[in-house]
Amino acid sequence: MISTIQQIWPPESVRELGQDDLEALYRFPDVAKWLIVNFVSSTDGAITVAGRSRPLSTEPDRVVFKLGSDLADIVLLGAGTAVIEQFDGVHPDEETAERRRRHGLEPVPPIAVVTTGAGLPPDAPVITRAAVPTIVVTSERAPQDLRDEWTSAGAEVLIAGEEAVALDLAVDALTERGFRRIDCEGGPRLFASLAEAGLVDEFRLTVAPFLVAGTADRAAVGGAFDPLKLDLDTVLTDGASLLTRYLVR
Repeated sequence: MISTIQQIWPPESVRELGQDDLEALYRFPDVAKWLIVNFVSSTDGAITVAGRSRPLSTEPDRVVFKLGSDLADIVLLGAGTAVIEQFDGVHPDEETAERRRRHGLEPVPPIAVVTTGAGLPPDAPVITRAAVPTIVVTSERAPQDLRDEWTSAGAEVLIAGEEAVALDLAVDALTERGFRRIDCEGGPRLFASLAEAGLVDEFRLTVAPFLVAGTADRAAVGGAFDPLKLDLDTVLTDGASLLTRYLVR
């Protein structure tokens, strides 16, 4: 049984939320393409503890984070995050399987991993343990022998760009394949690059009740663009964590 989650913003929508309410709130809009980015941070802005995000995740964060992949066509990840977190794809439990059936989604969302090449070994769990073939998104600069190793390990290779990965081309290619509901689960450099390319529609941030200090990254690192204006759409809380959703103008 999860702790009680209340909606506290906007003011006219203050209420206690059940599972059906949460699902309705966090579902993807019915548009041609919608890309969300998910992060959890400490109250002082750290997104990792000892290099990993998992120690910051709270019970309500795990609830809404799961809704992201449960209701998505595809999960997008940077190679660094996939390797550090030992991510092995989505393996639906009974709740996820039933939820995806109700929404007319494929049983398992594939993973798309963005990499320039060296950061994604062919034996990474995101490739070898995924329930459905992972899509490795890379550029023409990635060595052909490495591409062949990814393919031999069970992945599909998607080339987008020449020197660096062109994320606009990558997202267009995924959308053309029917993956129009895209759930990005990090990391910070991928988030910054997606924002710089104007590809982010929604930012979901959980502020967890911890102080971390140190030198941990923040949610977006790198990129060179003017500050993006965000509109606060909803805020939820269990009395400790704050679960926010921002829409990109």
